[in-house]
Amino acid sequence: MLPPLLIRVTPDNLHKETLFCVKDIKSPGFAVKKQWFLDRYHEGLRLLIMKDPTGKPIAFIEYLPIEHAWRPVMGNNMLFIHCMFVYANKDKNRGLGSELLKACEEDARHNGLDGIAVMSSDGSWMAGKGLFLRNKYHQVDARGRFELLVKKLNTGSPDPFLIDWTSRHSAYTGWHLVYADQCPWHEKSVNALKGTASEYGINLQVTKISSSEEAKNAPSGTGVFSLLYNGKLLEDHYLSETRFRSILNKELRNNTM
Repeated sequence: MLPPLLIRVTPDNLHKETLFCVKDIKSPGFAVKKQWFLDRYHEGLRLLIMKDPTGKPIAFIEYLPIEHAWRPVMGNNMLFIHCMFVYANKDKNRGLGSELLKACEEDARHNGLDGIAVMSSDGSWMAGKGLFLRNKYHQVDARGRFELLVKKLNTGSPDPFLIDWTSRHSAYTGWHLVYADQCPWHEKSVNALKGTASEYGINLQVTKISSSEEAKNAPSGTGVFSLLYNGKLLEDHYLSETRFRSILNKELRNNTM
């Protein structure tokens, strides 16, 4: 079997290579992710897509300098992995994830950085820590369901750490949705949630995060998606209209009892 191809997505080839999670270049999700990618590329954002010999995308990794990470993490002189994913189950035991991590590590070494950091979780929309532990990462911090792991290239460098996003919950009264274009699926979710809130007569206040600093200080562990009601975080990742209806019905029942 021929080895997979590793493609570096750049401003010049992104229409040809797409952005992995959203392949339809005419979709609203592609448009917002494209602009987000272009705005971040000069900050060191990198997106690598792995393809099989036929050209079919099968895995990807997105990373950037930790100083510009769109997650509630603080650190210096490291790369930070936003996302990585191997799409098909048949490809998940072939070492593709380790190959992606190796490519990221090579970038860190080439740029004289101290290491690579990543947030993991056993919950939704984030990689579990097993792959990272097998690749010599170790845990340096944790909050709630999230762990912060690091692979150091300079063993004397200081550990990065997670910012306490729970301290920000009390600032949100009523219904709030805070999101960023880092994930192309958010555009669809936000539009669906706004329509559903209107149907229920709910005043859903929507705030779009426009910088990594805002994402670092967002009220959830993912940093780029937070649904809150009266100071309570209800979801920290993309959710469907059906899931939002379930949340609304539950909260409305609780407030009428």
